[in-house]
Amino acid sequence: MEDFLSELTSECHNIEYKEVENEGLYKTISGFSNTDGGCIILGVEDTTKNIVGIQLENGQQERIINKIADSLGIQPNIQLYTIDKKNILKIIVEKSFNPIQYKGKYYKRIGCETREATGSELKKLLLKDLNWDSIQNNYSIDDIDKESVQLFVKLATNRGRLTEEATSYSVEEILKHLDLINNNKLTNAAVLLFGKNPQKLFKKSTVRIGLFKGCTEELIIGDKTISGNLFKQFQEAETAIKSFINVRYEIKDFIRDDIWDYPLVAIREALLNALIHRDYFDNNSDIQIKIFDDHIWFYNPGDLYGGLTIEQLKSNHHPSKARNSLIMDVIYRAGYVEQFGTGIKRMAQACINQGLPVPNFELSNSGFVLQIDKEYNNINERQKKAIRYITSNKYITNSIYQEINNTTRETSKRDLAKLLNLNIVETFSDGRYLKYKFKI
Repeated sequence: MEDFLSELTSECHNIEYKEVENEGLYKTISGFSNTDGGCIILGVEDTTKNIVGIQLENGQQERIINKIADSLGIQPNIQLYTIDKKNILKIIVEKSFNPIQYKGKYYKRIGCETREATGSELKKLLLKDLNWDSIQNNYSIDDIDKESVQLFVKLATNRGRLTEEATSYSVEEILKHLDLINNNKLTNAAVLLFGKNPQKLFKKSTVRIGLFKGCTEELIIGDKTISGNLFKQFQEAETAIKSFINVRYEIKDFIRDDIWDYPLVAIREALLNALIHRDYFDNNSDIQIKIFDDHIWFYNPGDLYGGLTIEQLKSNHHPSKARNSLIMDVIYRAGYVEQFGTGIKRMAQACINQGLPVPNFELSNSGFVLQIDKEYNNINERQKKAIRYITSNKYITNSIYQEINNTTRETSKRDLAKLLNLNIVETFSDGRYLKYKFKI
C-alpha cells in the first residue's frame, strides 16, 4: 500500500489525503489553486494512509468533476485508480493565475492546512502576479536619502557587485541601473531601501524590539521601534539588539573575542531575512523581535514564499525564492547577503560553533517565526558536557563520552542515543570508531 501511494504521489509537490468527498475537498482545491498547486488523493484516510476507497456508482465521478467546474470554475486533471477493488481519485490541481473562490470565499494553503484568506491575504491574492516591491508610487527623487544611496554604492563597489563607474552616477542613474525607477516613477523598493521617510507611505514597515524579564511576556523592561529606510533599520536594529543582550570577553593569544549571548552572524541573518522577505502587503503588522532570558524570538509578516516548506528550509539545499526580488538584489549587491539560499545554514553553523541549539522555525499567525535558544533543553549535565566537548573538538565518541563524564558504557550509549533522537547530533565513521557530531 505504501509503495503504491508513494508511486502515486511521486510527482506531487503538495499532497493532501481525503477519506470522503465533502466541503473540505473543494476548499482544498481553492487553496491549492491560490497557492502553488498540489495533489489530492480522494479515498485515503489522512493520518493512517489506509486506502478506504470511494463509491463511484451512479455517475459520482462525473458529478465531482462537474461540481469542481461549476463551483470553482476550473478543470483539474482527475485520474481514477483501483487497488484491492477500491476506487481512488487523484485530483491534480495546478496553480491558478487568477484567484479561485469557493462559495464566495477564497482559500489558501499555509503549511499543510487550508485556511480562508483574510482581508490582507485576499488583497494579495487579487494582486498575486504583482510583486510588492515593483509597484510604482507617487514619491519623487527628492524623497530619496542621498547618503543612503552613497553608502550602498560604496558597499557594492567594494564587493565588486557594482562597477567603479557607478561612483560617478547620479542618484537617479543608480536607481535606474537597479530597476528601481520605471516609467520615471519610483518603485516601492526604491522608497523602502533609500527613502528619507518610508513610513509616510508604508506605516508598518518598522522593526519593534522588546526586552522581557524572565521567559514570558508578563513584564517588558525595554521597548524600541526602529523606522527609516532598510539600510538604517538594519544598522539601528542590530545596535538595539546588542544593547539588550549580554557580552563576555575571552582573551586568546592577546586577542580579545567578544562572545555575545547569541552569535552576531545569526542575529544579522535573522534580521536581514525579516527585512528582505517580509510580506509588505501586510499593512497591519511590523517585524517583531522579543528578547527573553533564555531565547530570542523573531517574527515577520508573511508565510514562506513560492511553495517553500519548513522542511525544505531546514535542509542543506533549498531553492532561493525572493518575495521581494528588487530588495533582495540591492541587499545582495551591498554585501549583506553573501549567497542566495545559504543564510539558514550560516545561522545554524554559527549557533553550533557557539554551543547553542540550531534555530527553530515555524509558521504562526500568518507569519514566519525564528527562535534561537541559549541552551539545549531536556538534556542532562553529562549531555551538556558532551555538547561543549563537540563544540571545541568537532566530534565525540562513546569512549570519550565515558571518560569526560566518568560513566559506564551503557549510560554513555543511552545518553548519546537520546541526543540522536533529539536530532542534536548525527553519526559518522572514520572506519574505526563511530563518532558523533552536530547535526545541521
